Amino acid sequence: MPLAGTLDISPLLAAAPEMLDTSAEPWEIESVELLNLSFEIDDRYMTALLPPALHPVIPPTAYFTVARYPDSPAGAFTLAQVRVGCRASALPRGFLLRAYVDSPRACDELRTKWGYNAHVADVGLRVFHDRIVGVVNDGGREILRASLINPEPISGGDVQYVSNLHLAKLADDGGSGTLIQVDPDYRFHRADRGRPQIETFERDAWSAANVAPVFPIAATFVLCDTGFPKIRYVIDPSRPAIAGTRKVAG
Repeated sequence: MPLAGTLDISPLLAAAPEMLDTSAEPWEIESVELLNLSFEIDDRYMTALLPPALHPVIPPTAYFTVARYPDSPAGAFTLAQVRVGCRASALPRGFLLRAYVDSPRACDELRTKWGYNAHVADVGLRVFHDRIVGVVNDGGREILRASLINPEPISGGDVQYVSNLHLAKLADDGGSGTLIQVDPDYRFHRADRGRPQIETFERDAWSAANVAPVFPIAATFVLCDTGFPKIRYVIDPSRPAIAGTRKVAG
């Protein structure tokens, strides 16, 4: 039998983003700079980090992402996320723990249209010749510093990013919560890989008390066209995804 998540989502629903529906029009954004690090994490809590709809990946993995969007209907913004690797049925996904964004307007749009558990903070992405660094400061406290060290060019065809799943409250779910699938496309113009390094990770600030990175896996930095797509699927967090997935758009 595959392992399944055991996370009790009830305590999380009070602060979960609220969405009227899943009808948001997509945002297509060009020339996005995106830094992504993946780390193997302590396996003692791999089922406790995920709702029952989802399965942990083996080895358990966390993703640290900082992306700069130079233009959007909400203006320019930079978004940082921490996600736990998982599978919905057999499909690889990233369950979002928390996100920070440097624009109040973008934060509101991402929460209400795509269900991001997003909060406003100072989020930065800096590119040096020998490293790319993503930094998040909240209230004067550094809560994330994640770096790609010694970038080397690769083909964009070698890069794959998993889609997001967000715990949100939909107006029609009776307050029980819904997993929102956000699965953007990527068109790569440039890609680099390097050694991932986490200098700062304040787990309490990311709702990630049981996420302990233990082994670096990979780091990539890309220039791409991507965005925030039409929501196509939602999942009942309390049922296996193979039975609890509902299509909401073509």
